[in-house]
Amino acid sequence: MTQLSPIPSYALFGETKGFPDVLHCERIKDRAPDHAWHIAPHRHAQLAQVLYILSGGGTANIEGDRFALTQGSVVFIPPRMVHSFDFTPSTQGMVQSFPIAILHSIGPVNAELGNALSKPAVGRAAGTLVALMTQLETVTAQTTAPFRAQIAVGLGHAVLSSIAAWGALQKDGSAPHDDRLSRLDQLISDPASAGWTAKDFAGSIGVSTGHLSRLCRAAKGQSATVYIEARHIDEACRLLAFTRLSVAEIGYRLGFADPSYFSRRFRTVQGVTPSQYRHQFAT
Repeated sequence: MTQLSPIPSYALFGETKGFPDVLHCERIKDRAPDHAWHIAPHRHAQLAQVLYILSGGGTANIEGDRFALTQGSVVFIPPRMVHSFDFTPSTQGMVQSFPIAILHSIGPVNAELGNALSKPAVGRAAGTLVALMTQLETVTAQTTAPFRAQIAVGLGHAVLSSIAAWGALQKDGSAPHDDRLSRLDQLISDPASAGWTAKDFAGSIGVSTGHLSRLCRAAKGQSATVYIEARHIDEACRLLAFTRLSVAEIGYRLGFADPSYFSRRFRTVQGVTPSQYRHQFAT
């Protein structure tokens, strides 16, 4: 089996070097033309992005859902979400990237804020949001300005808070955010944890298996074992939709030693076999 990640995870698209700044602002025209205006499926493990279309448009694909982009569209993409873009040539707009530390440092801590910023959104931009994004872009361009980083982080918090308040983000009544669940999500996403049991995850987080299940039930309504499996099946869906890996290899990558058992569990959760699920995305 190949050891390369089938869905690339970047700091910035196409780059594997370290993140270049406290946060990053660029124009769509700075990167998209070099890729024929097509940004292939990828994800960012440690940052969120906000994209604003000033003119032109295209389509966005986020976790398999397709959205039309037109003048005035805003897209919010949380960490770890698979996404791609097809822009019409000469599209103009901004892309702003926020390291996960900036998301986690917005205060005062608010459960609704954390919940809102965990979900993607696409819709029409409010004028105040565009004004904040424009101001943030201006500040980051002033590389020698006094207290530039502090001002940029403050504006970054304002942009993200505005996104959370934006009408496109729906509330779902989730339980208050718990950092240990964020850590669990990060561990589940790490290929090194393939094959781990709920006990393994609990030990890495520093809680008992029972305590981990109580956290998962309070926040997600599921036991730890069911939640972990659901996350693995979510990842299987991404790999089936966005890669050509065989069903067996996808199962192996996610810790299922028996391909037949993986297929049975996938069908139990999704209601279709892995092959049937992949067929939905065939063109």
